[in-house]
Amino acid sequence: MDLEATLRRYIYDVTLATGAPPTIAALADASGQNADAVRAALTRLAAARIIVLQPVSGEILMTPPFSAVPTPFLVITAQHQSYANCAWDALGVPIMMRTSARVVTACACCGDAITLDVDADAPPPRTEIVHFAVPAAKWWNDVVFT
Repeated sequence: MDLEATLRRYIYDVTLATGAPPTIAALADASGQNADAVRAALTRLAAARIIVLQPVSGEILMTPPFSAVPTPFLVITAQHQSYANCAWDALGVPIMMRTSARVVTACACCGDAITLDVDADAPPPRTEIVHFAVPAAKWWNDVVFT
């Protein structure tokens, strides 16, 4: 397996287990590679739209559907708490983990609190509407804003 495939697998294994992606240092330790080789491989994974990197440090910012930094979308499972990148990703976390979850967020228009219980095997039994300000075809033009 090449380095990108090894890192991709490790990144998702760690993120699914802990709710947050590993650091470059942890990836270097796990892969037996130096930090420069890991950074280069992460850059290639980011170019392939597998992950999103933080612009200054080069650390992982997004391992979709997970965010490495706090966002307005807290996802609580029996295993851990994590942040999702957006409302869509908040629904994706429990599906990816194959578990139920509680999503805690707020309405972007009025600020009212929203708590949504999600079952990985069924759609949420609610009537809220998710609004996407950017068409899906343009998400990767600026995926952090989207």
